[in-house]
Amino acid sequence: MKLQALVLCSDEKILRVLRRVLSDLEISIDHCAEPDAAIHKITRQRYEAIIVDCTSEQVASQILRGAHSAPCNKRAVALAIIDEEKAMKSAFDLGAHFVLHKPINPERAKTTFRAARALMKRERRRNTRLAVELAVQISFKDGQGLQRTSTSDLSEGGMAVQPAPGGKYPAPMMVVFTLPGANHKIECVGEMAWSNSSRQAGIRFKDMSVESVTQLKAWLESHAADLEPDDPPVPCKLTDLSPACGYFETAAPFPVGSKVSLAVQRGLGKVTVLAIVRVAHSEIGMGVEFLRSLPQQQQELQKFIEVLVNSGENLPEILVQPEGLGDDEKAGDGSGPAGTAADPLLEFFHKNAGLAPAAFRTELRKQRVPEAAAAPA
Repeated sequence: MKLQALVLCSDEKILRVLRRVLSDLEISIDHCAEPDAAIHKITRQRYEAIIVDCTSEQVASQILRGAHSAPCNKRAVALAIIDEEKAMKSAFDLGAHFVLHKPINPERAKTTFRAARALMKRERRRNTRLAVELAVQISFKDGQGLQRTSTSDLSEGGMAVQPAPGGKYPAPMMVVFTLPGANHKIECVGEMAWSNSSRQAGIRFKDMSVESVTQLKAWLESHAADLEPDDPPVPCKLTDLSPACGYFETAAPFPVGSKVSLAVQRGLGKVTVLAIVRVAHSEIGMGVEFLRSLPQQQQELQKFIEVLVNSGENLPEILVQPEGLGDDEKAGDGSGPAGTAADPLLEFFHKNAGLAPAAFRTELRKQRVPEAAAAPA
C-alpha cells in the first residue's frame, strides 16, 4: 500500500516541487489549501506524513499539534516548510520532525524526504499487528511476582494481552516470550499503553536488545506477507565518540527522540547498536546516545566501539537506519552503567542542544580531546 502524505500549502510553486519529489519517492499527496479542510481530514483519515507550509505559525501549530493528538495520526511524521529567516527551533517546537527551507531546493528536499520516507515505512511496519496467541510472562520491577498472560496480537512495537497484568500502572515491567519456531527467548522492558474494562491491555516495548529486535522483525516478516520492506540503511560519518554516545555526519539526520540502529562490518558479520537521537542539525548530522540499559546492549556497544577504535584512521563504513519515532525512551541517565563516571560528550549534547548548528559545531571542536575524538573534522 502506497505511503500517503497530507499537504497543507497554498503556494503553487512549492506544491509543484512537492508533487515532483514525492512522486519520485512513491509517496501520494492529499492536498489541502485551507486549514479547516486539513483539520477535518487528519481527524478522520490516517496518513504516514503531515506536511505543513508554516507561513502562519498559529495555523502550523494548530495543524501539527492537532495531528499528533488525533489517534489515527499521532505517529505520523511531521514536516514543516519555513522561511529562511525563521528559526528552525520554533518549527521543531511546533512538533515538526523534519524542516525544509524556502525556496525549496528539489535535491535537498529529496534528501530530506528520503529520510522521512524511511521513518514513515518503519512506523507503519512497527505498528502492523499480527493476530497470534503466545504465552507471556510478566514481572514488575517493584518486586511483584511473576504473572502469566497471553497475546491477542503482536507487532514490532508492542502487543495486546488478556488478561491485563495486575500492577501499579504505569510501572515498568519485564516481558518475556518465545516466538513459535524460534529458539530465541525475547526479554525486554515494557510499559502499559492502554487497558479496558474487558481486562485487555496493550504493552509497549521500551527496551530490547539488537538480537531480539532482529528476531522479532524476521518472525513478523515471515508471517505477515503484506509487510513492506524497510528502505536500505544509509552511510554516515563518525566525528566524535565516547562510551555513551557519538556524533555522526549525514545529509539527512533523523529527528530528536527517534530510535536508530547503527551498524559496522566486523569480519564476515555486522555489529549493530541501537541509539536515541539527542541532537539533530538539518543537512549536517546528529548526536546519538547509545542504548545500554541491558547487559546485552552493553556488550553490543562494547563490540561496536572496539571495531571503531581498532580501525584507527581508516574508519569502516557506518550504516544508519531509523527504528521508529520516539516513545520517551531513556538510553541512560547520562552516567552509564553503575560505577562509571559521567560522560562529557553526552553532557555536551544535553547542554548545547539548543545552539545553532554552526555554533554547536564550533563548541564541539573545542571540547574534543584525543580520547573522545574518533575522527576530528
